[in-house]
Amino acid sequence: MPYLVRLSASFVIQSSPMETTTLLFALAYLLMFLGVLGAVLPMLPGPLFIWLGALVWGWADGFQAVGWPTLAVMAVLLLLAWGGDLLLSTLGSRYAGAGWKAVAAAILGGVLGGILFSGLLPVIGTILGTIIGAVTGILAVEYHEKRDWGRAFQASKGYVLGYLAASVLKLSLSLLMLAIFAWQAFV
Repeated sequence: MPYLVRLSASFVIQSSPMETTTLLFALAYLLMFLGVLGAVLPMLPGPLFIWLGALVWGWADGFQAVGWPTLAVMAVLLLLAWGGDLLLSTLGSRYAGAGWKAVAAAILGGVLGGILFSGLLPVIGTILGTIIGAVTGILAVEYHEKRDWGRAFQASKGYVLGYLAASVLKLSLSLLMLAIFAWQAFV
């Protein structure tokens, strides 16, 4: 381990400021790319990656083009995306009659399904696994609680509709964050 610390310290010392800045800009682009993917993929925190990319960009340029006011506005959009995601998914389920246990099972099932299916097909498997896991979780708990497949399917339909609404909101806010970043960084 000490060798790795010395190696990384020598890299920082030996690299020029221009190389370090270029690496930070590349990291910022990578984080924003992951953020765009995360706005669509359920397992990645897309808006958070976009915000972190903007933070790294700001740090790389000394917060000249992308400063703290811009990062603050983007942080508000990040919180709106996160809160909207949770709220719309939960409201869709609750409106359709699902209990809190079913909502918790949907979240847990979505996480487990996304992880399990991501090994089969990295992008498509994650999306499908999350949806299948969430629907399976909510169906299982709702049927167990109410012993009625019709009500269980209604609750899972509400969850899917809430999830889709949340995804549209998250994607819209992520694109707005990117637009604000691009406006500040390049205009």
